[in-house]
Amino acid sequence: MIINNISVVKVRDILLVTIPGDPDDRSVTILQSSLLQAMEKYESKGVILDLSQVNTLDSYFARTIIETAQMVALMGGRTIFAGMQVGVAITATQLGLSLDNLQAALNVDRAFEILEKNGPKNEKN
Repeated sequence: MIINNISVVKVRDILLVTIPGDPDDRSVTILQSSLLQAMEKYESKGVILDLSQVNTLDSYFARTIIETAQMVALMGGRTIFAGMQVGVAITATQLGLSLDNLQAALNVDRAFEILEKNGPKNEKN
């Protein structure tokens, strides 16, 4: 499914979300609700948010993706942030963004490895 240039692809029991370089607030809001609906529909164990194309980060986008990851956790899933560019990581830190118990990976491949190896956050292996 494609939502305002943001794609959500189901790969086995994981949702891969590719976010474009400069998403607008409306797209991010639509993404949040569509992603949560897809989590429920496909009974996904996790979400990979591919941020590799994101060039800029504003406070609304940062807050919304963190809240989305928290909502995924409440639904029993796990979110991995993948491919964050150096400039975006710097901006996120300057905005006071804290990943707390959330995880990040250098790229999508590593994010898949983390989810496949460790499963959802609430699952005992």
